[in-house]
Amino acid sequence: MKLVRKPAFQLASAIGLSLMLLVTGCGGATQSSSSNQPAATPATSAPAAEASAAPETKSEARSIKHAMGETPITGTPTRVVILTNEGTEALLSLGIKPVGAVKSWQGEPWYEHIKDQMQDVTVLGEETQPNLELIASLKPDLILGNKVRQEKVYSQLSAIAPTVFSEELSGNWKTNFKLYAEAVNKQAEGDALLADFDKRVEEAKTKLGEKTKTQVSLVRFLNGKVRVYMKDTFAGVLFNQLGFARPAAQDKDEFMQVIAKEQMAVADGDVLFYWVSDYDDKDAAKYKDEWVNDPLWKNLHVAKTNQVFQVNEVIWNTSGGILAANMLVDEIVNHFSK
Repeated sequence: MKLVRKPAFQLASAIGLSLMLLVTGCGGATQSSSSNQPAATPATSAPAAEASAAPETKSEARSIKHAMGETPITGTPTRVVILTNEGTEALLSLGIKPVGAVKSWQGEPWYEHIKDQMQDVTVLGEETQPNLELIASLKPDLILGNKVRQEKVYSQLSAIAPTVFSEELSGNWKTNFKLYAEAVNKQAEGDALLADFDKRVEEAKTKLGEKTKTQVSLVRFLNGKVRVYMKDTFAGVLFNQLGFARPAAQDKDEFMQVIAKEQMAVADGDVLFYWVSDYDDKDAAKYKDEWVNDPLWKNLHVAKTNQVFQVNEVIWNTSGGILAANMLVDEIVNHFSK
């Protein structure tokens, strides 16, 4: 904030007026100064000022701790930019439509399950390369991103608006959700949504009963590559919360393992769910066909018992947010209720 020097008698007058306001009970919260802090907005209420407080401010300033440090945010942001897919779902669940968001990994430009809520939202490019000029043109009062995806442009984003980054993009989406909810000043609403989700999971777990003893295998086919997904993945975290068993080779608090054909046994289990990442081309689907027609695959227990099922990659993997998590609970319950 640029300061303008005033004559001494004007300064003394201002101090006197401030003391009169304090004595008469006018209260205000101290506003942290920051080069990228938005203008203050009126607050609905303010606590009574203490003797050490500065003169009345128009809104309360909060300091948000995140992956890149701490960022002061004043009031409740109204023009939010979101730079991750899972973050987009967090905002929508909290009743916030972002002014700009990175495009979904699949869809033109949004996932099918969120497109109706994303009308008129500006597309900001990919998670891995958001359009900084376009972001600046939207004049956001908060930018939410992720260290894994956008660490290199954090300083540039911070020069546009207060910027808060989550740390990871692995399986535990709840950690990021809590941070986003705090940043947009909706922590209570966020806690309630997470409590509702956990309640749904417990209800599903009760309904599934002994079926949670089933050893679940998770596999992703890409072009020329096959990944086995372990417990620290979007679907893996939920299966763990539901109490499902995992094959010994996948029962690890890790993200994934790339396997060769001679390692196919790592993908075996009682039931195998797989998705095919063929949204850019069809080579991943061709590679999947090559694997499932291999004699080693046909010798797997899941293949012999016909317990191999293709699932929607968006819901099981790429969207990674609270909306997809609720949909995935339903899909898992429906599958094992047949």
